[in-house]
Amino acid sequence: QVQVVESGGGSVQAGGSLRLVCAASGRTFTMNAVAWSRQAPGKEREFVAKIYWSGLIEYADSVKGRFTISRHKTRNEVYLQMNSLKPDDTAVYYCNANQRYWGQGTQVNVSS
Repeated sequence: QVQVVESGGGSVQAGGSLRLVCAASGRTFTMNAVAWSRQAPGKEREFVAKIYWSGLIEYADSVKGRFTISRHKTRNEVYLQMNSLKPDDTAVYYCNANQRYWGQGTQVNVSS
């Protein structure tokens, strides 16, 4: 199995930045992709970004140009750099490995 833990959430004002970290452990050699999703209060969970070990990267339209997903191979970590944050970005952010292993989430609050 793979375990993932998110960190880096917090509270910022609109226009600010945060960097989320998804740290993986366990059978990390079985991983081939990590994705970030988010869930705002009263809303369904939505896709944010995904990175494949092949190098392919995908973003939701709502975050293109503002968020950057990247990976540190030797640390088994995936990052989500979030810039130009908006109040609409307020949510619990989750990472998952191989669409199977999910973390507990980290809260991001963006105030206007």
